[in-house]
Amino acid sequence: MDAASDCCRWPLPPNHLTLKANDVHVWCAPLDPSDAVFQELRNLLARDESEKASRFHFETDRRHFTVAHGFLRKLLGDYLGIAPQDIRFSQSEYGKPSLVESINHLDLSFNLAHSGKLVLYALTLNRRIGVDLEYVRPEFTTNEIARRYFSPLEVAELDKLPANLRHHAFFTCWTRKEAFIKAMGIGLSLPLDQFDVTIHPAEPAALLHTHWNHEEASRWSLQTLDAGPGYAAAVASEGHEWQLSTWSLQ
Repeated sequence: MDAASDCCRWPLPPNHLTLKANDVHVWCAPLDPSDAVFQELRNLLARDESEKASRFHFETDRRHFTVAHGFLRKLLGDYLGIAPQDIRFSQSEYGKPSLVESINHLDLSFNLAHSGKLVLYALTLNRRIGVDLEYVRPEFTTNEIARRYFSPLEVAELDKLPANLRHHAFFTCWTRKEAFIKAMGIGLSLPLDQFDVTIHPAEPAALLHTHWNHEEASRWSLQTLDAGPGYAAAVASEGHEWQLSTWSLQ
């Protein structure tokens, strides 16, 4: 079985799961569940989501979109105590989805990311959050991409690493940067080279500097996620006192 075919080997949640003020919960689910689960998830989607899924050219992309958004509805419904079909979303001017205020009595924030055969969901209360997941493709050419998008500090740190570590370090850096930019919620208006993160896979994830405001980095913290062999992942959220828990949906 290839590395991208398994779900994260994270534990199943306890029977009575609660999300407290200082918690960050990250969930993992397979994008290729059984046909029975797929049909169940497809029935949860709103009309606009079903229409968006149908516009994908490839069947695999249609199924993955359906599964990712169906599981999201199940999760949010469980936390909010409402039916998954009753979940309603709004979008910021930059396209980041959030829950409509009328159902979000917990002030719940969420973000999702999918790559390869997995989807991750990050949830927390009263703070912004972002998560990113990348399947580490061995054939992917990283050097040119790093020099185009990473900050000068990150490129310099990447060049210092032994050749056998650079490929994984690239994806480590990429997921840390994407998790932060997704948490900020302002899309591509924030260039990736305008802030610095740690890049070594064995180094604690951290936002080091932001070029627009020297105090911004101190307001955020990042953590690496072990999504299994062949993946790189990270979560970013405001503050430094939150407690990370990881759970499996399947």
